[in-house]
Amino acid sequence: MSRIVVLGGGMIGLATAMLLGRQGHDVTVFEKDATPRPASPDAAWEDWDRRGVVQFRQPHFLQPAGRWLLEEHLPEVAQALAAAGCLPFDLLAQMPRSITNRDKRAGDDRFVTLTGRRTTLEFAVATAAERMVQVERGVTVTRLVTGRSLRDGVPHVTGVCTSAGEEVSADLVVDATGRKSNLVDQLVAIGARPPLESTEESAFFYYTRFFRGSNPPQFRAGFLANFHSFSLLTLPGDSGTWSVTVFFFSGDAALKALRDPARWTKLISACPAHAHWLEGEPISDVLPMGGVTDRYRRLMVDGMPVATGVLAVGDALVCTNPVGGRGISIGLMHAVGTAEVVGEYLDDPVELARAHDRMTQARVTPWYTYTVGFDRAHTAQIRAATEGRPTPLPTGPGAALGVAMLHDATLFRAAMEIMGLLALPHEVYARPGLIDRAMKLADVHAPTVPPGPSRTELLRMLAA
Repeated sequence: MSRIVVLGGGMIGLATAMLLGRQGHDVTVFEKDATPRPASPDAAWEDWDRRGVVQFRQPHFLQPAGRWLLEEHLPEVAQALAAAGCLPFDLLAQMPRSITNRDKRAGDDRFVTLTGRRTTLEFAVATAAERMVQVERGVTVTRLVTGRSLRDGVPHVTGVCTSAGEEVSADLVVDATGRKSNLVDQLVAIGARPPLESTEESAFFYYTRFFRGSNPPQFRAGFLANFHSFSLLTLPGDSGTWSVTVFFFSGDAALKALRDPARWTKLISACPAHAHWLEGEPISDVLPMGGVTDRYRRLMVDGMPVATGVLAVGDALVCTNPVGGRGISIGLMHAVGTAEVVGEYLDDPVELARAHDRMTQARVTPWYTYTVGFDRAHTAQIRAATEGRPTPLPTGPGAALGVAMLHDATLFRAAMEIMGLLALPHEVYARPGLIDRAMKLADVHAPTVPPGPSRTELLRMLAA
């Protein structure tokens, strides 16, 4: 039995720990936030202090791919989600009225997921994890410990040192500390080559408010509705809750007036397809978030790992703009893949590092690339509208599918496969006849903008 230390007790760290624990390893999770897991989902929403998770009380969504991964690999977590009040939600419920063929089809169950606020999801995952692995909260890891190198110039990690001065030995250290991971600094401190890293500022600012009611709102537009100079994200939650998020180009200073609840409410009220999302009891203030970075790291340089005995998973390695709601599901994909390669290569640290890199390139990198490309195009559109320039029209198969999906049941399902992380865009676009079908429909149907205020009306509204 091998000793594995997982750094970070968030959803992906705990999921990774449970997957490794199921293989028979002795797994310990070190989480720097000291607050213990609350006794209930409501207590988690009200009182859980997770300072290490910047998006802890921001909108979250478990995509269908995440739900299927949990049911297949961690059924205990899927059961804990249901017990915590998470409810099934079908992406096909967003199908617009312009599609007349609404009959169920074989395989439609793949579009069903479980809804929940981030606080509830993390409560459920922690509840399951604490029954399966050792979770130590309030422990900060200050540095990596090294032993005899297995390759010239490549440090080999053999454990960690905590802020209390304790050295903890491990056959493998897994960094799952999320967006705030300081793994690069820790690797450089032990003499490792700096990992490859690229970052791109997500040029969006978010204002979110949560509500509770007896009847969660119906969708009269999709999850994500793009207006001229702002977008709305509406997500179902657990236990009769939901969230409404306004996001916009971070350089649009005028829209930062939406931090005021009265102005925020005025904007939502002025959007006919979204105003009914206000018909509930607010259970939060208007919560801001900005400065989110898309970041990609690679711990393999020139065909060699920068270090052995250490891996990174989830946002510690690859993190994306949260608007698409992909982070948790991509992290679960990565956690499952990490457990697979650990199960096969743990006894060969060099090959483990290489196999983990190959798996990441195959399963995670394509989603990162797709998300960054979408962010760039969307930023360009919003920036143009903000500056009063003509809005650049999206191009390519994705643009055609985005129009055609509103008029064709097959194409709508194809788009939901991409949104739900059930299939990569290039896999969907490669299906025989799909793009031709989308292009023909896109030629006869113009892109639509949901009903709502123009840029001029919006600025006048916010100035009042």
